[in-house]
Amino acid sequence: MNYVHIVAALAIFQFIFFGVKVGQARGKYNVAAPATSGHDMFDRAFRIHMNTLEQLVGFLPALFMASVYWSNAYIAMIGAVYIVGRFVYQKSYLADPKKRSLGFALTILPTFVLLVAAIAGAMMN
Repeated sequence: MNYVHIVAALAIFQFIFFGVKVGQARGKYNVAAPATSGHDMFDRAFRIHMNTLEQLVGFLPALFMASVYWSNAYIAMIGAVYIVGRFVYQKSYLADPKKRSLGFALTILPTFVLLVAAIAGAMMN
């Protein structure tokens, strides 16, 4: 079983889920497309989705590169921390954007670890 591919797919599903939440907030708070701001709660949902996209750009390549050199299961576990971090980020950002730091850290740190693992693996290979 390729756990890294499962984690990657879950990260993409999570991104889609956050996009659905933006659509729901658009309807709930009457923010007509193509507007990207309006009601504060819509703005938060939109930023969660966009920040997740911004993080995916680094996370997915780092995940796949690290998995070339290191144990599939260990790399997937690091990737799973990213997914949990995104949900923590979402919950805290919706409650109070100033309290999103833990979720952000649980997102950026796994990506950084994966990048370091990828570089170390490439240098040792």
